[in-house]
Amino acid sequence: MKAKAAIKRIIETLKGIYPDALCSLNYEKDYELLFAVRLAAQCTDARVNQVTPALYARFPTLQSFAEADAAEVGQYVRSCGFFNSKARDIVACAQKLILEHGGKVPGTMEELTALPGVGRKTANLILGDVYGQPAYVCDTHCIRITGRLGITDGSKDPLQVERQLRLVLPARESSNFCHRMVLFGRDTCTARSPKCEGCPLERDCDFIKAEKQAAK
Repeated sequence: MKAKAAIKRIIETLKGIYPDALCSLNYEKDYELLFAVRLAAQCTDARVNQVTPALYARFPTLQSFAEADAAEVGQYVRSCGFFNSKARDIVACAQKLILEHGGKVPGTMEELTALPGVGRKTANLILGDVYGQPAYVCDTHCIRITGRLGITDGSKDPLQVERQLRLVLPARESSNFCHRMVLFGRDTCTARSPKCEGCPLERDCDFIKAEKQAAK
């Protein structure tokens, strides 16, 4: 397991690089973030941000989403991929939010994951960004980078990674840390060609150490 001192250095270094640690999805209302995350599945956040302004202009309220024809919603989100299933989930989710939660996005893992199209990753994001709770958003960037650093054991299973992170990351740092993982994964620790030379986390990265050892 990674030493506490190393984890603290990683956290503080990332804070210095990305002080704001903001979610890259644009939204104004809580349910808009919920829907945007659903659209982002197997799609880039940048693409989702291009699509949602017209979508939210056409359906400006949660009620309008609940009453929408999923086929029409699908046309607005077509470029996000898997648009039919995403549109059906958004409409069904809006209906359930109104019928069972008074039009509010719920604030527990159990309630969130009971919503159509909402898994633990989405639920954690909502809990962290909307409710300020400890949140471990294990997307592909977080899974890849924490494995390379040696914070986790390299598992690709999101639930296993979440469990491991809960054991070693301070709860108060969890949500922002995961946002920084996304930003760092796009800028530096990319999937195919990580920029290891000069990496600010080189001192504490197991992947870089292994690469250097193999090169000897």
